[in-house]
Formats: sequence, C-alpha cells, structure tokens
Amino acid sequence: MTDRLYFRQLLAGRDFATGDPIARQMVNFVYLIGDRETGEVVAVDPAYGIRELVELVGIDGLTLTGVLATHWHPDHVGGDLMGYSIEGIRELAGRADISATVHVHREEAEWVKRSTGVSDSDLTVHDSGDIVTVGDIPITLMHTPGHTPGSQCFLVDGKLVAGDTLFLEGCGRTDLPGADSDQMYESLTQRLAIVPDDTVLYPGHLYSPEPFASMGATRRHNYVFRVPGLEQWRMLMGVDG
Repeated sequence: MTDRLYFRQLLAGRDFATGDPIARQMVNFVYLIGDRETGEVVAVDPAYGIRELVELVGIDGLTLTGVLATHWHPDHVGGDLMGYSIEGIRELAGRADISATVHVHREEAEWVKRSTGVSDSDLTVHDSGDIVTVGDIPITLMHTPGHTPGSQCFLVDGKLVAGDTLFLEGCGRTDLPGADSDQMYESLTQRLAIVPDDTVLYPGHLYSPEPFASMGATRRHNYVFRVPGLEQWRMLMGVDG
C-alpha cells in the first residue's frame, strides 16, 4: 500500500495560510490522505486557507472527496475562535466544485454543527472501529474521548493521525467544554494501547521540535505514559476525585 498511499502533513501558517496570524500562532497540522491510483483524497481537520488546501490537492493531480474531523474545535474544522473567524468545513461544503462529506464520530456531530454551522446533510456519523475508504485505502476510525466527547484518531498504513488526543509531548486539554480527564486517561492507557510501537504518531499541532515520532518513542518520553494510576492522573490534571 505504501507506494499507492498519498500522505501529506501540512502546517498551517507555514505550508499554507501563511498570511494568517492565527494560523501561525495555533500551529495546526492538516493531513491529506489519498489513493494515488484513483486520485481521491480526504483532508483531516481542514482549517484556515481552504482555497489553498484545495489547490494543493489539485497541483498534485488529485481531487478532494471527503473530510475526516478529529473533533469540533474551530482551529480544526473552522468557526469562531475567541472572536476570530476561521475557515473550515463550512466553506468546503459551500463550494460548488467539491462534493466532500465530513466524517465525524456520532458523539461529536452536534458539537461540530454548533461550531461550524454545517447541517446534518454535510455529515456522516461513525462509531469506533468504522472504516472510511478513500479509493482503495482503508482508514480505521478510533474513538478516543477526553479532549472532547467525540474525539477520534485515524489509523492508516502504520500511521496514527491523533488530532488533539495525543501529542509527542503531552496530550489535549481536559478543561474545555465537553472534556473529561478520566476519559482522556482511558483513551491514552487503554484505547491507544492496541497501537503498535512502530506506528508513527502524527499529532494535531506542532507542539514539539519534531513533527512526528514512533508510538514507542512517544510512550518512552511523553510524561502522560508515566503516570502510575488514575488518582495520580487526576492530581496532575487538577481534578478532584
């Protein structure tokens, strides 16, 4: 599959949307996953310069046919961020030249609609373990709640696209609306436990010097995997038992 797989990691504010100060500040990654033979591509968490993202796909001779949303936050799918309007899936849905459904976990659908203004017809809801196929490339969806109720990660060809569930250093915040620190602990220590050490972690933000690392290296160096138990985790997260 490796030769057939199209996979790009793009940093907002550097690789596109270079004139957007919010993009440069938030350092979001957008991922493009596709099938070189069929020419189909899905975008993971498209936000900021939507026109530029579509053009980048076209320059590579491919067509955007879908969106995978890790979670509802505006820096990942668009919407209002502290008074700043960020482009995202609403702008993609409004383009006449693209027909791209947005794949979300069912626990995240209402949050996505409220945040972005898209409708039910723009979304396809999923459960953990569902597979979204782009061309002949299978992408497995993993429900990893904690940062938000319907946060999800994507497994494709030895790669884990993790959104804000897991970074190379740390994990997503659990003090925002819909977050749950206990669920985050379960997602990190149990749900992601099935991911092999040689899988490459691709996070939702550039919060570390390197843009990706193996899960084995992440488990060895990331402090979230050194917490001995749930009670200690709650203390670290500032949550009363």
